[in-house]
Parts: sequence; structure tokens; C-alpha cells
Amino acid sequence: MPTTRRTRFVGAAPEDVWRVVGDPDHLPRWWPRVTRVESVAGARWTKVFGTKKGKSVRADEHLVDSEPPRRRTWTQDLEETPFERMFREVTTEVLLEPEGGGTRVTLVLHQRLRGINRLGGFLLRRASTRVLDEALDALERVSGP
Repeated sequence: MPTTRRTRFVGAAPEDVWRVVGDPDHLPRWWPRVTRVESVAGARWTKVFGTKKGKSVRADEHLVDSEPPRRRTWTQDLEETPFERMFREVTTEVLLEPEGGGTRVTLVLHQRLRGINRLGGFLLRRASTRVLDEALDALERVSGP
């Protein structure tokens, strides 16, 4: 299973970073290509991505685990979606650790590929690294001082 992990220091307290990562409504502020979040109901929500061609792609997700202000994990609902052909699992984890007046933020993306797609794991990891780096860049901007 391709797992991509990126870590960065953010100059904000864990509680301040948590206010952003702990609320799905804030995903458009920091998660790449998310234009809006819909249908936030308890532990479920829908991310709407904008494509380069101007189309919208929806991804339903649900919360797996949350330990404020330390850890949050969610997974994408793949059954009966276009993503199901490529993935068996897509899970995102955010880890926050206090460090020297700020927060060490680690983003982990677990992606289990399906069928022939398993051969493209190295390409997926490269693309995932870019996504996580963009997310960390944005998280630094929106939760920093």
C-alpha cells in the first residue's frame, strides 16, 4: 500500500492548527483543489474538487478517529464511485505534536490500489507528495501567526 508521509513545523500552537484541521468546513482553506465542502453531518462530509478542465468531482468521506488536538483520521467512501476502479482504500491522517512554541504537523496519506493500478504505486507516491506539500504550505498560511 503506497503510504506518503510529509512533516513540517508550523509556527502556531497545536490548538490553533486543530481549529483548522479538526473541522471539515475548513478543508477548502488548506486541502489542495478542494473548492467547497458539502453535507457536513457529524462524522461525514463531501469534498468537492475542481479539476483543471473546470469540472467538479465529489468525494464522500467519513471520520475514522479523532483525538483533539493531537490526531485526526478520515477515509474516503469508495464504493459505487469512479474512484472504486482505482483504489481499495484512501485514508488521510493528521498528527500534531507541540514543538518549541509551534506544532510539528505530519500528514499521512495511505492509498491501497486496486488491480493493474498497483503497478503505478511510485507515480502515485510522487503525486501524493506534491498534494501533501501543498496542504502543508496552505496549513502554514492559515494557522500561522
